[in-house]
Amino acid sequence: MDATPEPSGHDDTPAPTPGRRPRVMVLFGGRSGEHAISCATAGGVLRAIDRDRYDVLAVGITPAGRWVLADDDPDRWAITDGRLPQVEDTAAHVLLPQAVDDRDVQVLEPGRLPRVLGEVDVVFPLLHGPFGEDGTLQGMLELADVRYVGAGVLASAVGMDKHMMKLVLEGHGLPVGPFRVVLPGELERDADAVTARIAELGLPLFVKPARAGSSLGISRVTDLADLPAAIAAAREHDPKVIVEAAIVGREIECGVLGGHDGDRPRASLPGEIVVTDHRHAFYDFEAKYLDEAGVTLACPADLPEPIVEAVRDVAVRTFEAVGCEGLARVDVFVTPEGDVVVNEINTMPGFTSHSMFPRMWEASGVAYAELVDELLRLALARPTGLR
Repeated sequence: MDATPEPSGHDDTPAPTPGRRPRVMVLFGGRSGEHAISCATAGGVLRAIDRDRYDVLAVGITPAGRWVLADDDPDRWAITDGRLPQVEDTAAHVLLPQAVDDRDVQVLEPGRLPRVLGEVDVVFPLLHGPFGEDGTLQGMLELADVRYVGAGVLASAVGMDKHMMKLVLEGHGLPVGPFRVVLPGELERDADAVTARIAELGLPLFVKPARAGSSLGISRVTDLADLPAAIAAAREHDPKVIVEAAIVGREIECGVLGGHDGDRPRASLPGEIVVTDHRHAFYDFEAKYLDEAGVTLACPADLPEPIVEAVRDVAVRTFEAVGCEGLARVDVFVTPEGDVVVNEINTMPGFTSHSMFPRMWEASGVAYAELVDELLRLALARPTGLR
């Protein structure tokens, strides 16, 4: 693989209407626990989009699920001094196109007739976690034949559910670590059997919500007596829980971009996460977003060239196995023996100033604004419907 992948040089962005620039709906917020991170991601993307090339419509989804017109100012959505941004409800609620022959977005306000904002050519759905990254939003956009950035319904759902993801990757011969799943009600029916099954993994363990991200609800368990509390913490985010055996190795990440015109996906140079502050037992939510000084993000990772190529190969194969489109970040462990083990795939990785995905592509020769433009080109070029 080429160590410095570049976006395609040709202009494959279809002109929606003669004389009109493609209109991008930047969609963010949402109902998941990752609402604030989605807002911060949107701030970065809103700043990076080329306004001479694209018209931009900022739409936020409140924690209650209302779609509203949002502030287009990137600074409004930044994480500053530990303050987490949030989409607030307004009187101007947004209505998406409802049919395949409709591209108009409307605004509904009390006591007024619906106001048409104009056509939307592509949606950039910067939502993380359930009700946005898990195929639900993608399905709604598919129903109206609206193009969007990123993975489709199935790939989004599989990528969100760590249990299903590991089963799919195993089926494609990709290496994943040992794990167990605790389904809703299992612990209550037979706690001893669940504990015995999990104990087979050895210690330490990582207990996680099966369908959440940003390290929400994750616990590191070194004593089985702490297992019920860890499962309860994970259940605050998801009734389905996954328990993983700890893997000794370096935490390495790799960005993937979809290919053009049937070409294979492209992998960035890998990056490495090193938690330097002893207050963080692992790369948790605070370390990711609130304690920049406690974490070192090395891009590119200091790895031997054969290991770099192995990581990039596994990342592309993981992207293809799940059926991703557009983009993904693949997280792996590199063991002391040089084995590459897949931890997970994120079908909508973060774009905040702390995020590895844009940093890895920048280290690979693709600047932030170029990366955003490339993702929009990929989305605008792909067909709607079954593909």
